[in-house]
Amino acid sequence: MGSSITEPSPPSRWQSLKANILIIVMAVLLTLLVRFFVAESRFIPSESMEPTLWPGDRIVVEKITYRHRPPQIGDIVVFYAPPLLQTMGYSRDQALIKRVIATAGDTVAVENGQVWVNHQPLQEPYIAEPPVYTMPPLTVPANTLFVMGDNRNHSNDSHIWGVLPVENVIGRAIACYWPFNHAGALS
Repeated sequence: MGSSITEPSPPSRWQSLKANILIIVMAVLLTLLVRFFVAESRFIPSESMEPTLWPGDRIVVEKITYRHRPPQIGDIVVFYAPPLLQTMGYSRDQALIKRVIATAGDTVAVENGQVWVNHQPLQEPYIAEPPVYTMPPLTVPANTLFVMGDNRNHSNDSHIWGVLPVENVIGRAIACYWPFNHAGALS
């Protein structure tokens, strides 16, 4: 006579509940790890980065690049408000977004509707319009960046509040994912 095959008993409700709780906890932990160490989503609240980014755009900010290299001219960075902005009413953990125009050791100036870096005009096909203000030459100190919005005449940026400490940088904006008609990689 052959041996009989017995069906395994279905998992108890308690076992199913434990498995579901474990899946939820693992999903939450994975989400937090990605958000704190790899990438996060941010919302654009103002017109300061037009025409590159518009109010209401949702972007992806990656956090890995700057562990391997410092921010470079042209990068779009998301950062926490620097000390001078905090004295103007911004909270310490408020995130802002601007483009890196100059890095430590560079000299930046604005005159005759043109941004100059190290006495060379900066080629900026991404700006909304040329700046209508002037700014005397400033040499960017060590461990800081000079950042500006692409909407030069409607941006609260380094030409107003000074240099940005590199330690305030959260990450690099790499893509817009919403709205779909504006989605794509940021250069």
